[in-house]
Amino acid sequence: MLLATALPELFSGTAVGQTTLEVRTMPQIGQVDSRFVSFNVEAVEVTGGRFWKPYVQDSVLAAHVDSKAKQDQNQPANMDAGLFQFRSPINLYNPKLRKLASALSPAFVRVSGTWRNSTYFQDNDEPAMNTPPEGYKGVLTRAEWKGVVDFSRAIKADLVTSLATGAGTRGPDGIWTPDQAKAFFDYTSRIGGHIAATEFMNEPTFAVIGGAPNSYDAAAFARDVKEFNAFLRKESPDTISLGPGSVGEGVSMIEGAPMPKVIKTEDMLKATGPVFDAFSYHFYGTVSKRCTGSLGPKAGMAPEKALSVAWLERNITVEEFYARLRDAYLPGKPLWLTETGEAGCGGDPWASEFLDSFRFMDQLGSLAQKGVKTVMVNTLASSDYGMLDEESLDPRPNYWAALLWKRTMGTRVLDPGPPPNASTRLYAQCAKEANGGVALLILNLDSTSELTLQLPLAGERYSLSAPDVLSKTVSLNGKELKAAPDGTLPRIAGSRFKSGTMNFAPLTITFIVFPNAKDASCFSQ
Repeated sequence: MLLATALPELFSGTAVGQTTLEVRTMPQIGQVDSRFVSFNVEAVEVTGGRFWKPYVQDSVLAAHVDSKAKQDQNQPANMDAGLFQFRSPINLYNPKLRKLASALSPAFVRVSGTWRNSTYFQDNDEPAMNTPPEGYKGVLTRAEWKGVVDFSRAIKADLVTSLATGAGTRGPDGIWTPDQAKAFFDYTSRIGGHIAATEFMNEPTFAVIGGAPNSYDAAAFARDVKEFNAFLRKESPDTISLGPGSVGEGVSMIEGAPMPKVIKTEDMLKATGPVFDAFSYHFYGTVSKRCTGSLGPKAGMAPEKALSVAWLERNITVEEFYARLRDAYLPGKPLWLTETGEAGCGGDPWASEFLDSFRFMDQLGSLAQKGVKTVMVNTLASSDYGMLDEESLDPRPNYWAALLWKRTMGTRVLDPGPPPNASTRLYAQCAKEANGGVALLILNLDSTSELTLQLPLAGERYSLSAPDVLSKTVSLNGKELKAAPDGTLPRIAGSRFKSGTMNFAPLTITFIVFPNAKDASCFSQ
């Protein structure tokens, strides 16, 4: 295994002094949605199909060559069929899955992804047809979609999706038609469901990969969105129109290699005008080794650099890139991050390990400070970036980190002041369900040195750690976190402390709650 001492790019030996945190007077700088931490269930998980093949031991893809795989099967266009693995439809009635997902509520559950663009909605009660209609690659049945609606209701999550936009949805003139969308929305309404928000297309910046015609451009997107918005305002006027749903801009996702053709977000927004209710985007800091292995060792992201400033700051670089476009073309509209994870193409092997939880928590803390309203993790339970193991449904480190965020951090974002040193990340929000209380998130990225802080008040401490940063298990205040076989969570209890000096071990993630801070910003939430 790769121990912390073998990570040369990590902070090491940083001098750390004592810093006093003034938790009674932190000013409010923003507010996020109560569903700030949310998650994706990919459309191809719901229908069954070929999604990103998980890694196996020693970071080697299992059975890379699949003799039955064909390029015309339900997978992104022009990609190696061997990168994918068939899954049966996910069982959204599984009690363990529901119990673990419910613990992350309130949330949005987004059912979308590249596969959604070319998925046909079969509007009858028959089993799924063996062959999709011409122009489609997959089939979503009523029963499968009802499973999604029932799941969202059971876990108290609001539905977000996108629509089919591939060749099968287009008229002779090549423009999108709403027939499939209407059947989909009408059925959702009939069974008592509601779509809270929808994007038109998943990732139109890479429209051709997502099944759009080869000639597709910003003007074609604008023509389609005009039809989409007219349909949505008539069919479901209270559904939030999200757009454009871009990805792949702001930073290069594949260093040293050309990116696929990108339709620029600015060109799309110039063509559409200010038609979206909220600006949505996706973020992956890189593409996983699954898709970059042929480009050599410098491609993708190595775990040795996973806590470097350069890696962590990519998240903010991309947010600022899209925020500038939002300000120019959709001024005043909220910013939603509707899909994100360690890396595109299913995540690297270490996406399922404790090491990635530092990136994840830093992303949440920094985006909350920037005013991003919601962050939807890809995925809940599939491939290497899933918060749950897709076979056992056992929680991975990122699940436990998300759970602690949900249990401690409220919606009002505070300014904690500058961190005490370069190897510390410090974030603050009003504490959840604590009138006047304050919650802190403290990341000690140093691989060898403790962090020392002076805490002026008594409170409760929740520290996540692991004996190895590449561990798939994590401990809370020294005790390993583990769900019961039925998904029942262990008691999540903080360690009480008095005011005074507190040390934070190297490579730890800590939530601190001061229930009696009486910060003026945190009353009457």
